[in-house]
Amino acid sequence: MAALSVPVKRLDASIELPAYAHVGDSGMDVRSTVDISLKPFERLLVPCGFSLAIPAGYGGFVLPRSGLAAKRGVTVANAPGLIDSNYRGEVMVALVNLDPKETFTARRGERIAQLVLLPTPEFALQEQDNLEETQRGSGGFGSSGTL
Repeated sequence: MAALSVPVKRLDASIELPAYAHVGDSGMDVRSTVDISLKPFERLLVPCGFSLAIPAGYGGFVLPRSGLAAKRGVTVANAPGLIDSNYRGEVMVALVNLDPKETFTARRGERIAQLVLLPTPEFALQEQDNLEETQRGSGGFGSSGTL
């Protein structure tokens, strides 16, 4: 599959632009432009040193790095963070430290999140008095079982 070209503007010359760590990865690593120190349950909006021109019909989704989440309890507060195609400002990541005891620190230039670009088709909602019935119906959280 051919790579989709996405214009990117570097806002900090010394920080690497988002990049895939391995062939076949879905997410590009995103780096911090500042040193970070997050106490337990503290959150911070972290600048990443670039802006994008995401094509219409696509969205940028900022996701946690699985290793930081599993090993350190650090995640993206609004995961997934959404970057609309018409946004041209600096990409920022809302990090939160969910570890109850340990402060999380990261140095400028360290990987803090992942960026995934996905198609986001526009939908036209059509108001109806009734919706088609399904086996699940209006069953909500947990209605499909625990396993």
